[in-house]
Amino acid sequence: MDYEYAPLRLPPNVDRLTAAAQLAIQAEFSGWELARVRLFRDGTRQVLLRRRRINTPQPGLSY
Repeated sequence: MDYEYAPLRLPPNVDRLTAAAQLAIQAEFSGWELARVRLFRDGTRQVLLRRRRINTPQPGLSY
């Protein structure tokens, strides 16, 4: 499977509930899923989202 990735960095002033809501919105409307979350000592979160690449061929012309 081929995935595309989107790294995000959330600042320390974003609490866990707000971060979860933002990620849920991205997942619902854009098809992203959570691949990894890293929490740093200063409170910064590094989030990695992924979704499958869809290689759908363009429809041909019909006469």
